Amino acid sequence: MSRPDRPFTLGAVAYDAKVVTIWDGFLRFFEDRGLPFDYILYTNYESQVEAHFAGHLDVAWNSPLAWVETERVCAQRGRRAEAIAMRDSDQDLTSVILTRAGSGISTSADLRGKVVAVGAGDSPQATLIPLLHLADESGLTPHEEFEVQRHDLLVGKHGDHIGGERDAVKALLAGKADAACILDANHLGFTREGTLAAGQTEVLTQTPAFDHCNFTVLDDAPAEQVARFKELLLAMSYDDPEVRPLLDLEGLKQWREGRVSGYAQLEQAVDRFGYLDAWLARMAR
Repeated sequence: MSRPDRPFTLGAVAYDAKVVTIWDGFLRFFEDRGLPFDYILYTNYESQVEAHFAGHLDVAWNSPLAWVETERVCAQRGRRAEAIAMRDSDQDLTSVILTRAGSGISTSADLRGKVVAVGAGDSPQATLIPLLHLADESGLTPHEEFEVQRHDLLVGKHGDHIGGERDAVKALLAGKADAACILDANHLGFTREGTLAAGQTEVLTQTPAFDHCNFTVLDDAPAEQVARFKELLLAMSYDDPEVRPLLDLEGLKQWREGRVSGYAQLEQAVDRFGYLDAWLARMAR
């Protein structure tokens, strides 16, 4: 659908102050290359998904859970969504479940009756996917055969801020939890920043690989503008001094073609735990 009355408009969630710097920079980049561009920031992904279906956006910078939400609403309404691009750093991620060194917990089944600290309840990487992995690997049911201790920092941002993961690790180190679920990359980051000291924790188990964010368009998006947006994205070079600072802030070195094969675990987790049932029922009304 052509929208000559407005620039190509992106929606993104303001999970950190740097988001304004990032998208202001991208706005200048696209407009300097002939693509009128604007962006709208949302406080949470559910509002962004709803705005996308209301026609306020042409493309959404979606978390993996927001992608699943979009797909599920499409299924309700006979619509179609496409993931057109993602970062190199969005592909093939894993989460780890940590225990304290010397805890005596050596298998997932040993978590029966224990406390497992997770991130925010809507975090794919620190809650939904690792809880699915633990349930599959151990045969234990979360909330029934082991306690799930949530760290609900900034719910609605789908764990993008990682603060809930940091709190989960602190609970583990303080002895308030027996295990903690975090993204593997954050495991390394927490060690570098000093939240975790070498030898304090052990990796009990690790999830299979999954994917993270993507640029999502719906079937009524303006085709020519989508094509130009994608063309400009994929042509960005980390060697270009104009765009390197933006790519560094957004945590990538290269934009890649979008794919959806890496969301299977999250789809299964949403179904297993009924996570989106209430929200989808509201969207269906």
